[in-house]
Parts: sequence; C-alpha cells; structure tokens
Amino acid sequence: MSADSPSIMIRASYPICLAKTLSESEQHSLRQLLDLLPADNINLKDEMDLSKPALIIKNMVDGRGLACPMPLLKTKVALRSVVAGESLYVVATDPNSQADIMAFCQQSIQTDAASSLSLIINQASVSDKKAASHQQSKHSVDTIYHFIITKTDSN
Repeated sequence: MSADSPSIMIRASYPICLAKTLSESEQHSLRQLLDLLPADNINLKDEMDLSKPALIIKNMVDGRGLACPMPLLKTKVALRSVVAGESLYVVATDPNSQADIMAFCQQSIQTDAASSLSLIINQASVSDKKAASHQQSKHSVDTIYHFIITKTDSN
C-alpha cells in the first residue's frame, strides 16, 4: 500500500446493529466510538431493518493505547466468538494496526479457510476530546483507527 493511498475503504453505507449479547457499557462505548465516524458511512439501528443488509456487531476489541502487534492479536482472539454473518468492531491508536488488519483480512480471503474476513470499514478519526485540546504533547494520541470486520462463509 502506498503512503498516499486513501485510508477509507467503505463499500457502502451499512446499517449497524449491536448484538443483544453486548453489555450496556459495551453498547454505550460502541455508540460513542461510532459517533466519531461520518454519519453518511453508518446508520446505527436499534432494531433490525430486513430491507437492507445490516452489520451485526457481536463483539468489540478496544486496542487504544496498545502497540503493534497487540491490536491484531486481540482481534484474532475476538474473532473466535464471531460466526459467519456477524461483525467485530475494532478500534486502535497504533497507525501500524491499519496495515496489520488489512493484511490479515486479505490473507483470510486468499487461504482455503472455511470462512473469510471482509474489512467493511477501515477509517481514521480524530477524537473530539483531543482535537479540542490545544495542549497536545508529542506522546498524546488523537487519531483512532476504526475497523469493522465481517466474517463471511466462503462456501
């Protein structure tokens, strides 16, 4: 991937549903993080709208503050609880996580695994709290990388 290639790979605007198995605090965290993404890219739904394909977020990986390769390793573990048709929402602050997660998803497509991974959203956002602060040290992290990975049945 070249340095000037876009970091946004959105195939369409998807309605997003949060699985009922997520706790209230997980749902609250997910909603706050999803609010950082442009509104035209997501459509957060409380109820399933069967007229459009929806992303069902089953689990979340919060890799903020973790250095490479930890966000990817946590993603691999969390994907064990996701079945075909469900999605995993991943956030990270390490810029290397973009290349790692993109390569991991691409590799899953190229292997003969029973299921492959589709990277639906790969986008960076700036945290509002950090953007509002003018006291940013060189160690502060204000960019959050968002990924929604959907497990697909390759059969």
